Amino acid sequence: YNFFFIINKNNNMDQQRLLEDYYGQDVNNMSYTCPSWAPIVGFSGIACAVVFANIGGAYGTARAGQGIMNMGIRSPELLMKNIIPVVMAGGVGVFG
Repeated sequence: YNFFFIINKNNNMDQQRLLEDYYGQDVNNMSYTCPSWAPIVGFSGIACAVVFANIGGAYGTARAGQGIMNMGIRSPELLMKNIIPVVMAGGVGVFG
């Protein structure tokens, strides 16, 4: 049975007593707080996502730059068609 629902003052008293017995305290004065370490975990996850996105964007830009240099040596007429991977790798770094 799921006890996680919001109690208004208009709900019946049996429901309120049942919840008070379940939680062991007054339901109207309860606060649902998260543990003190939860924000650290959340912000470290965000930091890891930003770091890995930028590392991936830098790696993609470097690999695409190598490809552009090789394309410029082999067939210079197709050089401008090879710009798209650099733009996409930059987008990964910016919007990642």
